[in-house]
Amino acid sequence: MTQSISTTLKRLTFAEFLAYDDGTDTRYELVDGELVEVPTESNENNWIARGLFLELAKLIPLVLLAHKDTEVEVSGRRATCRIPDLLIHTEESAAALSGASRSMITRDMPPPALVIEVVSPGFANRSRDYRYKRTEYAARGIAEYWIIDLEEQRVTVCEWVEGQYEDKLFVGESRIESKVIPGFQLTAAQIFAFAQT
Repeated sequence: MTQSISTTLKRLTFAEFLAYDDGTDTRYELVDGELVEVPTESNENNWIARGLFLELAKLIPLVLLAHKDTEVEVSGRRATCRIPDLLIHTEESAAALSGASRSMITRDMPPPALVIEVVSPGFANRSRDYRYKRTEYAARGIAEYWIIDLEEQRVTVCEWVEGQYEDKLFVGESRIESKVIPGFQLTAAQIFAFAQT
């Protein structure tokens, strides 16, 4: 369950978020100017993300892969920054981070090629991944956004076409189709099988 930790009415600017340090190892996303603690994931969600990372590493150079460690500034009503479960850089977005002290793709940098979110249980998380992040990633011009939904046993591949996402749903033995990763061979069922290891 995500919750805002803002204790005042003042919302943070993006610059204030970059400088924010509460002295803990807590990770935050910035959502419309409010700090939102990144919730801990279930074991099943973590297994899916790690299993998928290992499969992607067979097709994509490691330097272009990120697993829960790269922030992406997106457009919101106010300053917003997300931390996807998985991310595939373009050559340009990876180069823009070269030498950076913080792994953050700001709006003045090229967007990544693909972001992947594994939906956490609960209505608020579902709404965040299916509605808000979908809109934010589309506005950022990210070529593909995958929503991996263990509860519903479906993978939604949102493909950026002329400024908005068009969705393709994959369930069971249907092989995931991706323009960003044309050699990808896993089915939806194989992705969800990672949760059972």
